Amino acid sequence: MKKMAQMLFGESFGKFGDFRSYPQGTAGPSNAKAAGPSGVKISEVEEEEEEHVEAAEKVQAENYNPVKTPLNTNQKFRLEDEENKIDGHTYRNLIGSLLYLTNIRPDIMQVASLLSRFMQNPSKIHYGATRRVLRYLKGTSSYGLWYSNANNLELCGFSDSDWAGSLDDRKSTYGYVFHLGSGAICWNSKKQPSTALSSSEDEYIVVASVACKEIWLQQIVNDMKQKQEGGTIIFCDN
Repeated sequence: MKKMAQMLFGESFGKFGDFRSYPQGTAGPSNAKAAGPSGVKISEVEEEEEEHVEAAEKVQAENYNPVKTPLNTNQKFRLEDEENKIDGHTYRNLIGSLLYLTNIRPDIMQVASLLSRFMQNPSKIHYGATRRVLRYLKGTSSYGLWYSNANNLELCGFSDSDWAGSLDDRKSTYGYVFHLGSGAICWNSKKQPSTALSSSEDEYIVVASVACKEIWLQQIVNDMKQKQEGGTIIFCDN
């Protein structure tokens, strides 16, 4: 993974996830280390499988120009888009690498989940979108998760969805993220198992699913002896 990171971000990057934009006093490269009174940062991903490194070598990610967003606004994808197909093995390796990175990069969770739907028979359009994500990662190498000291450890959730966003089956894609104290602790993005007939129904389905996740997280917080007064607030689109 270190070799892949250096290809994506340059030889000066060092260990993958060395988030250099954090305040002075943070810890050196490690998966999660205390940083004195400032807090904790997540800074290094351990070695990944060899095929992920080979995938980065094939696309020559070091030649990419950075972009500010991982996906073009309102871009839609189909399983069959009448474009030429590409090597599925290379595409699957790239998607596997992106999904692995979502453990410390929630900002690419939605696009990685979306592009993973086309691993069986990818086209040049799908491949081009994947390359754009690599360009985004190159331009945001200083991004990461930062957890500062917080006295108030209240659980808070956010959710959203795109009604009938899939062009193939009209199903919606939803996502959520939960914060505990100062930073995000849980996030995901996936397609809904059923088709919503209205945007209102779609939002109710999302909130119900996120509420189930909240109950599970609240049990973990209670096991940590962190009692929360009152219920957990979940912010959603209306």
